[in-house]
Amino acid sequence: MWEVRRFEEIGSTNTYLREQGRAGAAAGLVAVADHQSAGRGRLDRRWESPPGASLLVSVLLRPRFDPAELHLCTAAVALAAAQACREMAGVDPVLKWPNDLLVGEAKLAGVLAEAEFSAGAVRFVVVGIGINVAWPGPPGVGGTCLDDLTGAPPLDRRALLDAVLGALAPRVERLESIEGRRAVAAELRRCCATLGRPVRVETAAGTVAGLARDIDDRGHLVLETAEGVRTVAAGDVVHLRANGGGSVHSPSTEADSVGWGPAGG
Repeated sequence: MWEVRRFEEIGSTNTYLREQGRAGAAAGLVAVADHQSAGRGRLDRRWESPPGASLLVSVLLRPRFDPAELHLCTAAVALAAAQACREMAGVDPVLKWPNDLLVGEAKLAGVLAEAEFSAGAVRFVVVGIGINVAWPGPPGVGGTCLDDLTGAPPLDRRALLDAVLGALAPRVERLESIEGRRAVAAELRRCCATLGRPVRVETAAGTVAGLARDIDDRGHLVLETAEGVRTVAAGDVVHLRANGGGSVHSPSTEADSVGWGPAGG
């Protein structure tokens, strides 16, 4: 189900696939690059890694369901990446809602999803992921990489990509049915290290703090706050210490949260 286009260097794999999506490209188009010169994270934060150091890949999807459930596209990619890391490197990352992969408290990968709409319907979604393979990220980010975690010879990024896409294919198929989407949401709950922890969430409407109680069937985070139960669809999450004394994982400047693109014509 995949058509893979490979680039030695590109501005942004997400930007490339958004252009292809607007031109009518079919779902399943994949862009992978050795280096991105204009990689982006949430809120257009700049994100860079040395050439050949990370798996930098984006996937074009054309989901046919309620836009409120679009976070499940992000979850499907993150879960597939976690499975691929287990299979290829023996590394078992957990997910930090909405879309980071962590080993311990160190960030291994980040996901950025961008959607375009027409007349209220989803035209397409582009989901990009950067997995640290041979480089843990810039100083101060608190990252890690597969080569450091395994201590083994450098991991083959092509083989890792094949494993990611192989793990993603059945999850994309599940997204086509109500029962399948519920299964993806259930898998996200099982793998999410955010649940049960006090968190601070920076949203477009402001900051929300509370205890992460659940993830609903749309993939949204359910918080127990001082004002009552609050459901959050997207935002930057900080895991807090149980006594409220500070964070144990600061938000990264990388692609660390979902972002929905502007409406298309």
